[in-house]
Amino acid sequence: MKRIIGLDIGGANLKASDGEAQSISIPFPLWKQPERLPEALAELITRFAATDTLAVTMTGELADCYATKSEGVADILAAVEQAAADTPVGVWQTSGEFVEPEVAREFWMLTAAANWHALATLAGRIAPTGAALLIDIGSTTTDIVPLVDCLPMPAGRTDLERLQCGELVYSGVKRTPVCAIAHSVPFGADHCPLAAELFATTHDVYLLTGDIPEDADDTGTADGRPATIECARDRLTRMLCADRSEVSLDEITDVARFLADVHRQRLAGALQRVLRCLPGTCGSVLTSGEGEFLARRLVADSPALKDATFLSLAEMLGDEHSQAACAYALARLGSERLA
Repeated sequence: MKRIIGLDIGGANLKASDGEAQSISIPFPLWKQPERLPEALAELITRFAATDTLAVTMTGELADCYATKSEGVADILAAVEQAAADTPVGVWQTSGEFVEPEVAREFWMLTAAANWHALATLAGRIAPTGAALLIDIGSTTTDIVPLVDCLPMPAGRTDLERLQCGELVYSGVKRTPVCAIAHSVPFGADHCPLAAELFATTHDVYLLTGDIPEDADDTGTADGRPATIECARDRLTRMLCADRSEVSLDEITDVARFLADVHRQRLAGALQRVLRCLPGTCGSVLTSGEGEFLARRLVADSPALKDATFLSLAEMLGDEHSQAACAYALARLGSERLA
């Protein structure tokens, strides 16, 4: 049996999975160092015992190191082929099939940002027949994908179309700037406007609320300091143009809770838009991603989903597979179609 490795190449993270025992997620700021992508992919591939075929998808073509998406798709595929050496490569498209890299380059609109479709294709097999939803919340974005009779039935296919219909929300639990969540927050007896600056992100919000655990080795934060509660306190306090001598830990934690609530409400609005377009009552909801804790809250808060069957990919597959869910799905699909 051939060993298939799924690769999900994003603008900020690289994810890989063998679809069985091992899934890996590593930070990689593609927009800063696109020339290092072949090396980073090669290193990631070597962390797996053996590889017969690579199953690939991407969202990194949107990174602003590329002038156009077609340029990004071509550059990322060139990096994959360099890292793969003689290993065959199959590229997933939103048409629901794997194609060879040269075809993926030619039909780049089907190749760009196709990772959600691979995950939805696999998730559809888990959902019972009828109408269902996949909610995948990652570090950067949220995908809300309609499933009908075990198949993805999106209203949009491209990022632009999906943004317009609510199936893509460009907001996640780590990388979203706080100033994109709210313009002001309650503070003292009044509200305080927030600085329109990248002082803090949703990572800091969820560190302070306790939803994301501290990781002193993680410095992929707004200021490059560790992902700890103390540093998150400083970063979020700067959004008030203040420091810890002016704002207590309790006060800034209350601000974080407010921001988390606003964030949830904004995602809930997109969820309601998608639910209104489903052909019938939603019978089941599948959740995945680093922000699965937030997806659970969205499901619990939605009256339309009170009778829906809840299915957690983290519970079914484990946290590592859930956090690299698109790469996991690619490996599983590749083992059937590329073998």
